[in-house]
Amino acid sequence: MALAVNLRHLEAHNVQLKGELPVRELDLDLHDEVVQAHEPLRYDLEAQKVEDGILVQGNLRLTLDCECVRCLKSFKYPLELRGWACLLPLTGEESAPVVNDCVDLTPAAREDILLELPQHPLCDRECGGLPKVSVGRAKNKNSAGKSGAASSAWAELNKLKL
Repeated sequence: MALAVNLRHLEAHNVQLKGELPVRELDLDLHDEVVQAHEPLRYDLEAQKVEDGILVQGNLRLTLDCECVRCLKSFKYPLELRGWACLLPLTGEESAPVVNDCVDLTPAAREDILLELPQHPLCDRECGGLPKVSVGRAKNKNSAGKSGAASSAWAELNKLKL
């Protein structure tokens, strides 16, 4: 089931398209560890015939499952394309393929969604990242002002015989 519009219906009047498209049909092919799509694409579109093409306008909404790149917390990211518009030519080199009098709008929607994906998702603009945790052994009393973790790491490296 793709997001498609029938050309015969467009000849008579504008066509309203409203519903959901399963994310597997959208075929986003996300190989990103911090951005995933599991929920369906919701769309509310109007298609109209203009000269040698189809003009599609409306809203697209896809909720993404993200992981903050600073603190690694999982969160939902609402990707919204309000006022989305697409002009699909029906003639020429870049014409949209017509199958059984229908034009598939999915590739155009997929392209614009991929362009809007967050590159480095943050759970909050002010996210401070992971909490600072003291790592290593207790402070070495022999070092003058150096942390035990830092001095012990160098001490261990100095023991290496290369």
